[in-house]
Amino acid sequence: MSITAEEKTRLIKQYGTKDGDTGSPEVQVAILTSRITTLTEHFKTHKKDNHSRRGLLKLVAQRRKLLDYVKRKDEARYTSLIQNLGIRR
Repeated sequence: MSITAEEKTRLIKQYGTKDGDTGSPEVQVAILTSRITTLTEHFKTHKKDNHSRRGLLKLVAQRRKLLDYVKRKDEARYTSLIQNLGIRR
């Protein structure tokens, strides 16, 4: 249910501001979005997996907090990030 190492390094290269950037909010949001989509696909076949559903809700809340932080700091970064990731406001 987690993402592969190759997927994670691809996201870091794509959304990182510098080489080896794993802590910027853009990278964190991209990784969380990938994990959320993976879990969402998992729930299409395992409807009663409530333990993982709780984890999904925690991931969504964490992503929301990071997105609120980016929006508060720089509105242009926020809008470009949600457009690139395909997240609705």
